Formats: sequence, structure tokens, C-alpha cells
Amino acid sequence: MADYLIYLDAQFQPQAAELAARYGLQLADEVCLQEPGFHLVLDAQGLSLRSAEQPKTVVKVDFSAGAVAHRRKFGGGMGQDIAKAVGATGAYKPSVIDATAGLGRDSFVLATLGCRVFAQERNPVVAALLADGLARGISDPEISDIVSRISLTFGSSHELLVPAEAVQDSPDIVYLDPMFDHDPKQTAQVKKDMQAFRQIVGQDTDADDLLQRALDCARCRVVVKRARKAEPMAGRKPSYALTGKSNRFDVYVKAKVAPIGQE
Repeated sequence: MADYLIYLDAQFQPQAAELAARYGLQLADEVCLQEPGFHLVLDAQGLSLRSAEQPKTVVKVDFSAGAVAHRRKFGGGMGQDIAKAVGATGAYKPSVIDATAGLGRDSFVLATLGCRVFAQERNPVVAALLADGLARGISDPEISDIVSRISLTFGSSHELLVPAEAVQDSPDIVYLDPMFDHDPKQTAQVKKDMQAFRQIVGQDTDADDLLQRALDCARCRVVVKRARKAEPMAGRKPSYALTGKSNRFDVYVKAKVAPIGQE
């Protein structure tokens, strides 16, 4: 029941009520945690996804530890495919709308590269998780400067992406990483936290509609993250692609990635 926000102690009820109102969630106490599936839970450590059926699987946004922290320290910096895809260089760090932000992992990578990131997420549970992680991250001196480059908007990119000519400062890049069905043969390889995430989010069945909106919105290019062998988004061939072991970045070029006036 992804639309629940469960608080585990009465002392968290006021905070839970505020969050439930902000994200349109139904407030519930810990009894609802026994219902099947993963649920959004508030406790002293913040927000997380939990399930009585899989008590050891806890999904939360934590930019200070785990795989995210390891990638920040040892992930390859400007040599990463994502950096090349968005056109980030030592001389220029583009502004990026992450229009399908999810748990914010790619937003954080882009902010680590020095990009100003405008994250957009429409799923209320996921948006609440991401906002919680960003709030905790801003208080960590080691990453606060990175997190400060990320701003989150709760809402659908189908409405939030507007044509470049309609705004004064259009983003250099629009980045898309929609959720699709995955190869059944790879299901066992998917980590438990991502299985929980997929259960909450489902598929972005209307994702193809975003490509043209993104192209109208971006000043320089649109970057789409895909599974390595997946068809191009909306069947539209990119200008070029950067292909890794499991993922691919399709790049749709509109202009050189450079400051305004230097394209």
C-alpha cells in the first residue's frame, strides 16, 4: 500500500501528518506495516521503505554511505559515461533537469560533477524519500556542498517541462531515466532495494511522451539512460550513444554544451 505513511511512535505523528499532507499520503500507525508489500515508514532515522515480509530490506536515500558514497570517492569523476553524456567538462558544468529523479542517485552523481541539478519526481512516496535524503545530506559537512546543488520539485515532468522559449533560463540538459520492465532473466540480479523501489513505482508507461517535451525544454541536449540492448525511447534514434556493460546513454544533440552565446 504505497499511499500510506506509517509512523512507528506517537512522537512522530505531527511530523508524519505534515509529510502526509504535503505528498497526499494516507497517515497510518504501525499496525498497517503488517499488510503485504513495502510501505513508507517514519522513525527516528527518517523515512524508509519497509516490509514485514522482508524485515531485513530497508530502502532509504542516504548520500553519505554505501554505494553512493563509494561512487563519489572512486567512481571515475569526469571519465564516467554520464559525465560525457551530459557534456560536463572542467571548463563548464551544465545545468541539468533530472526529469525522472527516482531515489536521486544520478542527480547526486551529476551534482558531484559540479552540475546544478533540478530534480523532478512525481511519485509521492519516492519524492518524500528523496526529500528526506537531501535534508539529511545537507547537514553532512562532507557532502553538503554537493547536495546544495540539487533542488527537488514534487510533480510530473509531463507538466513541469516547458519549452525553452517560455522561460528565461532554460536548462542546458534534460536527463531521462524512466522505469521500464526488465529482462526476466536479470530479475535475480536486481538488488532487493531496487525490487522494493520497482514495486512502489511500477512502470513509466507514458515515458515516451517525455522525449519531445524534453527536446523542447533543453537548450543543448537530451540524455536518455537505457538498458544496454533496449530500443531507443519512443523509437527515436539518438545523435549518438555511449554504451557500457549494462546501460547505455542515448544523446540527442541540439547545440554545443557551452555557456549561452558560446554554443
